[in-house]
Amino acid sequence: MPKQARIVAALLVILGVAGGGYAWLRLHRTAGDGTLTLYGDVDIREVQPAFNDSGRITRMTVQEGAVVQRGALIATMDDTRYAAGLAQAEGQMRAARQNLAKLLAGSRPEEISQAKATMDALEATYRNDQVTWRRYAALAATNAATIQQRDDAKAAFDAARQQYEAARQAWILAVKGPRAEDIAAARATYQAAVGAVALARREYADTKLYAPSDGVVEDRILEPGDMASPATPVYTIALPSPLWVRAYVPENALGRVRLGTPATVTTDSFPGKVYHGWIGYLSPTAEFTPKSVETPELRTALVYQLRVYVCDGHGELRLGMPATVHIDPAEAPIHAPKGCGPDDGGTD
Repeated sequence: MPKQARIVAALLVILGVAGGGYAWLRLHRTAGDGTLTLYGDVDIREVQPAFNDSGRITRMTVQEGAVVQRGALIATMDDTRYAAGLAQAEGQMRAARQNLAKLLAGSRPEEISQAKATMDALEATYRNDQVTWRRYAALAATNAATIQQRDDAKAAFDAARQQYEAARQAWILAVKGPRAEDIAAARATYQAAVGAVALARREYADTKLYAPSDGVVEDRILEPGDMASPATPVYTIALPSPLWVRAYVPENALGRVRLGTPATVTTDSFPGKVYHGWIGYLSPTAEFTPKSVETPELRTALVYQLRVYVCDGHGELRLGMPATVHIDPAEAPIHAPKGCGPDDGGTD
């Protein structure tokens, strides 16, 4: 390459770098009256609600652009399986409850009386067989009765005595009622059934999807007939609050901004319209800008992200809209109005 051409190329590179630096400095210029002017974009948070269970979507109730209120029904899915599961769980719970109630009530008076009558009848039989056996035993000793008759009378007496003892124990159990261990087991079974019903009711309720927050529907990700699952969002909903302008302050102006400092925001979309806000976030770490430039001179230009929260957007500030921020460092910090600003602990 001729020497003259190399000189021209070098001059062009120098002019390009100088122009880029000048443009960047101009972009983050400070007004003569001390006001700091920054440029950024409107940013908001988004939420993507999804069903907690899997199933086929049967209805979508809102379209893109619709304004939804927190708790509004926005979609449903087929609930046939979940309704059947709930009915089954409720039936098992009722059976467990009745069984526990039966054990807690103990034996009915009629059951105790029945057991007592059975015991008394067997006692009479037992006493009579005892007399018969003794009689045959005496007769057999004088050869007035056979040994077989005596043995048969003895066997009948022993059987009657055992039957009477069994009836007497049954009467005692009827009087005492169920064991404490049986009642405890029945109570545990009932509690498990109650838990199963609560789970089934929750699963049935989860066949309906409700808006988690006030917002505007940006996108219908699924449609009726699609299979829904907890891992698949159904909508994308833009949250109108908090709303902020994301901008960057150069390192040499960082000492002039503080959290809570009032700021005004203007946009090209609404000329002359001024929105009021304040600095609600200041990044603790620096970034290089512009990131596509790798010259040592511009890499030393550090900037810090800040967010100017705006509460009087009136629905006019949209996601990604370019905006201009004016900050007067001399103004005293203010407190964010209640319900407006980064006070919900969310992430973006």
